[in-house]
Amino acid sequence: MQKYGELLRALLEKRRITNTEEAEIFLNPDYQRDFHGPFSMKDMRKACQRILEAVDKGERVVIYADYDCDGMPGAVIIEDFFKKIGFENYEVYIPERNSEGYGLNHEAIDRFAADGAKLIITVDLGITAVEEIAYAKKKGIETIIVDHHLPPGSPSVSASWSGLPDAYAILNPKTDQYPEKMLCAAGVAFKLVQGLISVASEREALLPKGSKASLSASKRKQDFPFPPGWEKWLLDMAGLATLSDMVPLLGENRAMAYFGLKVLRKSRRPGLQKLLQKMRIDQGHLAPEDVGYMLAPKLNAASRMDSPRRAYELLATDNLAEAGALAEHLARINDERKIIVTGIMREANKRLAEKKLAEGLGEVLVLGNPKWRVGVLGLVASRISEEYERPAFVWGRDENDCIRGSCRSDGSVSVVELMSETQEYFTEFGGHELAGGFAADAEKIHFLEEALRGAFGKVKKEKPEAGPEYDLALPLSEVTMKNWKEIEKMEPFGLGNPKPVFLFEKVRTGSIKKFGKNGGEHLEITFSDGRETKVKAVSFFSGEDSFKVDIFPGAYVNLLASFDLSRFLGREELRLRIIDIL
Repeated sequence: MQKYGELLRALLEKRRITNTEEAEIFLNPDYQRDFHGPFSMKDMRKACQRILEAVDKGERVVIYADYDCDGMPGAVIIEDFFKKIGFENYEVYIPERNSEGYGLNHEAIDRFAADGAKLIITVDLGITAVEEIAYAKKKGIETIIVDHHLPPGSPSVSASWSGLPDAYAILNPKTDQYPEKMLCAAGVAFKLVQGLISVASEREALLPKGSKASLSASKRKQDFPFPPGWEKWLLDMAGLATLSDMVPLLGENRAMAYFGLKVLRKSRRPGLQKLLQKMRIDQGHLAPEDVGYMLAPKLNAASRMDSPRRAYELLATDNLAEAGALAEHLARINDERKIIVTGIMREANKRLAEKKLAEGLGEVLVLGNPKWRVGVLGLVASRISEEYERPAFVWGRDENDCIRGSCRSDGSVSVVELMSETQEYFTEFGGHELAGGFAADAEKIHFLEEALRGAFGKVKKEKPEAGPEYDLALPLSEVTMKNWKEIEKMEPFGLGNPKPVFLFEKVRTGSIKKFGKNGGEHLEITFSDGRETKVKAVSFFSGEDSFKVDIFPGAYVNLLASFDLSRFLGREELRLRIIDIL
């Protein structure tokens, strides 16, 4: 460990990395070492052979993807493979959040059958669609599931669990012995393409009969096997989803995010380039926070406020003009989304304050209003759960007059287990341990909170212990580019590998300025150590009353903050990002 700087050694030790071998693996992800073989997934070879059989026969294939920043990038990954081999008899279908809701549905399956589809490949959905997949099978359509969600009522899923859908193949690390259980769905899609390339390279070169299949034999040999490493260009989509979908950035996920960021910084996709330009983000220095807090929300805004196809089209298009128009559109509707969420939160907080005074808040919160836009309720549930430190279920009414909502957990319970215990109140539900979605019986929705509270005691668990408030105490004089470069070696940061937080004790508050839109929605504060060191710190969407103590020029405070390198408009500036002021 002596080969690393003192600060980096201390931070690694905080993550229980205590020897050079462990440190090298963590700090230097390796594609060959850290990516598991795709055929470690139980049904991988079977799925690949079926897809290539569909290509051979020219069968109609549907890529049916979820409408979020995991499903859509996953669909693009599979579509890129089809484009590469010249296969054209497919479509990408993304359900409308506000009218169709999450997952497979009968109406869409009926349409696919009428169009002659023989195979559906789901992305980021399907593991709970037992009835819908059986219906598709009756219609003569086979299904390959590409998913990462837990089946309902199965906190410890094994390959022998009897509740899995009767699909042709299931690619889901949570249902078999695949080593990395926490892949996102786009990560599973990437493994599928790895498998497809491997199986295709084992066979005689194939292209679908028709337009592009009439290529000469010499050209066909050029196309197969794929150029070595071609699939790595797809890591921009796998990395985008991994950084957006709140999966732990450890093991294979860390490697996927690490290499995904490298490809994102070089990605030639016009839509990504135009959207980053719109946000004034330097693509060559794209940071993990840019993906999670800037890029993903704009892509997710499409399904929340309009049609998810707009985001999918932005990721998939090769047309510069179309990419520019789509980037403008997504930026505009994301601004509208912020206004709507603010209005709902204002109403929700008022109702919760009244409830707290009248009867107190129970272990689970349920709020709803038929007028609340269903597409934004995941954001609302997340904010309520975080602020009130308990699970939150938030509902509205969709375009089909159906009660739909989203739920988030504070870590005290798995929302999927909780909904499994009260499933008679739901017409459908699914999700992760910490986040889910549901449709509810309109006649029972007003009794849902009581039912969830009653079931809470059966499935509750001890909350994970909150980590220390900070990693290390530092003097302000240590806020240097040298130390930033040490910290930067630990990227990408996210769930499972949080950005290091430092305590700066008894620092003196200097100037306090507001900046940003709407009269200044952010704060910039200068801190000094009483000697020569002065450091600028920022806090976004904060006011002077946002912290645990009052702040004013001349006050001595304890500052919790992380290092932050701003590259706004191409100008580098090392500063601090405020976590809290104590």
